Amino acid sequence: MTWRREVRAAHLALTFLTTLPLPRTGDLREGDFARAAAYYPLAGYAVGGLVALLLWLPLPLPGGVRATLALAAWLALTGMLHFDGLVDSGDALFAATTPARRLEILRDVHVGAFGLATGTLTLLALWSVLSSALPVYAPLVAAVAARTALLLPLRLFPAARTGLAGKPSLGAQARGGPLWPALLLAAPTLLLPGAWAVWIWALGATLLVSVFAARRLGGGLTGDSYGAAVTLAELAALCALAAGRS
Repeated sequence: MTWRREVRAAHLALTFLTTLPLPRTGDLREGDFARAAAYYPLAGYAVGGLVALLLWLPLPLPGGVRATLALAAWLALTGMLHFDGLVDSGDALFAATTPARRLEILRDVHVGAFGLATGTLTLLALWSVLSSALPVYAPLVAAVAARTALLLPLRLFPAARTGLAGKPSLGAQARGGPLWPALLLAAPTLLLPGAWAVWIWALGATLLVSVFAARRLGGGLTGDSYGAAVTLAELAALCALAAGRS
């Protein structure tokens, strides 16, 4: 039945993009990841909502410590999935070599200087903006906008490579899904103050990261590229709200 298929897709989106203690989805079928992409905003609500709750709680802690806890929760709730993609992308995309070699670097489990610098600077920027005077809903709208914006590069750019044994990679499997469920799910965030600026910044960051990555990887994107796009779009969205408060 259609409704069961959609529930399964939403469940897969949450289990894939978060570390929430949910039951396994069972055996995956062809097209499941593409349908799940339409429900990525649900993961944004879950992750961003829990981080926002942590920032809202009246804990007797300095602002910097609260920001550290919020950032740690953000990373933990995503299993560092997107942050790992950012670090790997930093190592590969900034390397002065060929696109083919950059794709090989993306498979390397070791972290180099470019990845270390990219990850460290991004964490510092995230901590700094979370320490500022943000509205309580900032993490929620940033997380939802970033995951919805990801559907653009999933549609605009081809996969840069296949997965293991010639099978499509997870990033490639997420391409081609429906768009309207994601837009409907994300639409309520537009009612929040300053949300339009958040969406513009998140979309802009997503497209900039995607265009840069595609140029460096020979025209396509990988799962690591998507992770980098989500992380930097979240940062851009938070900065938009912080700028609106200054």
